[in-house]
Amino acid sequence: MTKTKEDVLRVIDDADVHYIRLYFTDILGRLKGMSITRSEIETVLERGQGFDGSSIEGFVRIEESDLMAIPDLRTFRIIPWEIGGERTAMMFCDIQMPDGSSYTGDPRWALKRQLEKIAQKGWTAYLGPEIEYFYFKDESMPQIIDQCGYFDYGSFDLATQVMKKTVTALELIGIPVECSHHEVAPSQQEIDLKYQEALIMADFAQIYKFVVKEVAAENEIYASFMPKPIFGENGSGMHTHMSLFKDDVNLFYKKNDPYQISDMARYFMAGVLTHIREITLVLNQWVNSYKRLVVGYEAPVYISWGRRNRSSLIRVPMFKAGHEKSTRIELRSPDPACNPYLAFALMLAAGMTGIEKKYNLPEPIEENIFTMTKDKRKELNITALPDSLENAIKETEKSKLVRDTLGDHIFEQLIANKKVEWDNYRIAVTKYEIDTYLPFL
Repeated sequence: MTKTKEDVLRVIDDADVHYIRLYFTDILGRLKGMSITRSEIETVLERGQGFDGSSIEGFVRIEESDLMAIPDLRTFRIIPWEIGGERTAMMFCDIQMPDGSSYTGDPRWALKRQLEKIAQKGWTAYLGPEIEYFYFKDESMPQIIDQCGYFDYGSFDLATQVMKKTVTALELIGIPVECSHHEVAPSQQEIDLKYQEALIMADFAQIYKFVVKEVAAENEIYASFMPKPIFGENGSGMHTHMSLFKDDVNLFYKKNDPYQISDMARYFMAGVLTHIREITLVLNQWVNSYKRLVVGYEAPVYISWGRRNRSSLIRVPMFKAGHEKSTRIELRSPDPACNPYLAFALMLAAGMTGIEKKYNLPEPIEENIFTMTKDKRKELNITALPDSLENAIKETEKSKLVRDTLGDHIFEQLIANKKVEWDNYRIAVTKYEIDTYLPFL
């Protein structure tokens, strides 16, 4: 990991890098950026790179458009393939106003602010997302390239070969991979990254999606993180594992608890369960996200927790003796099309609120909730996530936690953007309507 300007410049020269990409993220989670040449990098490392933010989704208005991209030296890495025949490096940037103050529309700033609150307690948040995606023949239609299922492995099929190349590229770029495998749906894949501190993992998630798409394109196929691209098949999730540490001690572990989890872990889980409906808009931010969150396709829709129960929203993975550091909770509702900076900030904010206010955690549910009757769920006080983008917006609009965590600017811009998306979807005439109604109306 590079730490100083001199380190960066030395690596650039040693590797004969000609271009450096400066990346940042808009409020919808899309990777944005600009390229600078080797001759400009010293000045940019000293002062940052100015740009017009007025056309970036959720950023500034035209009359206040000047922003500065300030490279984070710790994120410097060389892209492990040539672009346009040249060696290219990359860095993530923090966005600032011209006066040097943090720009409150920067999603990375929102996460860093939440992590500062956790750091003030002497704690560190670790996250490990399981990011699923599909390979298709091209971007025009979801045409699958294999008929494989969960954990199927074919040495010579295209998807396996492309996924191997992707894992190699991630490792070359300095992103540790724990495992990779075929997922449940045909043409669906998963590559799991080794857990990291939250900000590092948010950056890694963005690089992950970039690398997955680039390697797929090099092999003349298309990789999609769309939550539910195929009717009748499982959608793609981003199950996220979370834990808190103090130095080298896992604060979520407790030896004599039936689930081997501490009171702090219980408070944290209670916080996430209590606030999950109001943060769902960020964890599942697209109209299409709610086509995944339905009963019967392994996506959790009911607000509960358990250990072996994969119909629960939060799962506590089984504990293995001697591996106390691996104790964690797994939130199963997020999807890979979310903005990882905003999503991680809100997951942690909800959990921390539970710790601070010592929320009471309900009893675990180990039965299959999908097969329960409505009366049984009511008896157990099991409620559900919002079932549409419209209802998610309504929950988030009234949330003090979301506004406080994201700040007024991101909060208001996100709500406004999502209302436009819902209105556009609501008034669209779909193929389903034409096929269903036109023949008899």
